Amino acid sequence: MLDLLLLQGRLLNRDGTITAANIGIQNGVITEIAPNLMGAAKITLDAQQCLVSPPFVESHIHLDSALTAGQPRWNQSGTLFEGIEIWGDRKSSLSLEEVKQRAIATLKQQATLGTLFVRSHADVSEPRFIALQALLEVRAIVKPWITLQVIAFPQDGVYGSPANEALLEKAIEMGADGVGGIPHYELTREDGVRSIHRIFELAATYDRLIDIHCDEIDDDQSRFLEVIVANAIRMGMGERVTASHATAFGSYNNAYATKLLGFLRRTNINLIANPLINITLQGRADTYPKRRGVTRVKELWQQGTNVSFGHDCVQDPWYALGTGSMLDVAHMGLHVCQMTGMEEINACYDMITWNGAKTLHVQDQYGVEVGKPANLIVLDARDRYDALRRRPAVNYVISRGKLLARTESPRVMWHGTED
Repeated sequence: MLDLLLLQGRLLNRDGTITAANIGIQNGVITEIAPNLMGAAKITLDAQQCLVSPPFVESHIHLDSALTAGQPRWNQSGTLFEGIEIWGDRKSSLSLEEVKQRAIATLKQQATLGTLFVRSHADVSEPRFIALQALLEVRAIVKPWITLQVIAFPQDGVYGSPANEALLEKAIEMGADGVGGIPHYELTREDGVRSIHRIFELAATYDRLIDIHCDEIDDDQSRFLEVIVANAIRMGMGERVTASHATAFGSYNNAYATKLLGFLRRTNINLIANPLINITLQGRADTYPKRRGVTRVKELWQQGTNVSFGHDCVQDPWYALGTGSMLDVAHMGLHVCQMTGMEEINACYDMITWNGAKTLHVQDQYGVEVGKPANLIVLDARDRYDALRRRPAVNYVISRGKLLARTESPRVMWHGTED
C-alpha cells in the first residue's frame, strides 16, 4: 500500500513540457509516475487536472527580521540605509524565543504558499549571536517539513567594527551553512575588496557556500561583483558562489556591463534578484527618469547565467509589506525586468523553482522524479503562464511524502443580472 497517491495531475517537467501523471509516494520518496497508476493508498488526493510542480524555492530572505515592521519605528525614507539603522536599534532587544517564533511563523506562511526550500541570512554583527542561534535552532525544528539554509551575514560589514571579522568566523564554527558579506557597506572600497577575499578564504577553509549581498546600491561605481567573479574563477568555486541583489549592475554603462557579462560567462556563479524589494529601495535619490533598481536579469538569463528570485523581506524595517508568496515575487520580476514574452515568463517561473534549487545547491533533493524526495505542490493553474498571471491558490503542499497543507481555491458566485 502506498502512503500517498496523487491522481489526475498535470506534471510540469524540467524541459517545460506538461504530461498527465499519477504519482505514487512511499516512505517519503516518489516511487512511480505514470498516467494510469492506480492502487491502494493511505491517502489519495485528486489533483483535478491542476498543475503539479516542484515546490517553490526562496533564495533570499531575512527570517531574523521578518514580522518586525514598525519596530521600533517605521522606515519613512524607504531607503536601505534607514532600514539598517532601524534594524540596528531593534536587534539590541532581540530574544531567542521571539526570533524563533517570528521565523517559524514566516516559514509556515511560506510553506502554505508552496515554498519548501529557504535560504535565510542571519545577522552576526552582534556578539550575543541571538539571530544566528535562533535560526540554527529553527533549522532543526522545521527539518521534518522544510529545508532551511542559514547564511552568516555581517550586516554591519566584516570590517565595520574591530570584532566583526572574528564574529563571522565564530558564526561559521557554530554551524552556519554559508558565508555572507556586504562589501558596498564596508567603510572603504579597500575594506570591501578585502572582505570578499576573506569570505572566500573562510568558505574554502570551512567548506561552506558563499552568498554575498553585492552592490545593493545605485552607485554605478560600486563594482564588487567583478571581485567576486575574479575570486570564483581563481579558486574554482563558481557554482557554490552567489551574488545577491547586484542592483548597481543596472546602473553601469553598457561598455562596462558588457565586459562584466563576459567575465560572468567564464564562471558559473549564481545571481539573486529580489524584485519586490529592489524596486522599492532603489532609485530613492533619483528625480526623473527614476531607475528601476534591479540587476540585469534578462541579459544574465539570456547568456545562461543561473538567476533566481528571492522575497528578501517580509514585513521588516526595509519592506513593510509581503506575504512570503514566491508567485508574487516572480510576478513583480517579470514586470520590472520587462520579461513578458512567453519564454521569458516561463523563465521567471523557473527562477523561483529549478534555478533557486541550483542556487541553494540542492539539486539532488529537488524535482518531481522517481527516486527523489516527495516534495511537490499542486497549483490551481494550467501552466507556468497561468500560474504567474493569476497567482492562484496552492491546493496541496506535499513535503517529505506527507500532506503538509491544503488550501481550497476561492469560489466566485455571480449574482448579477444580464443586461
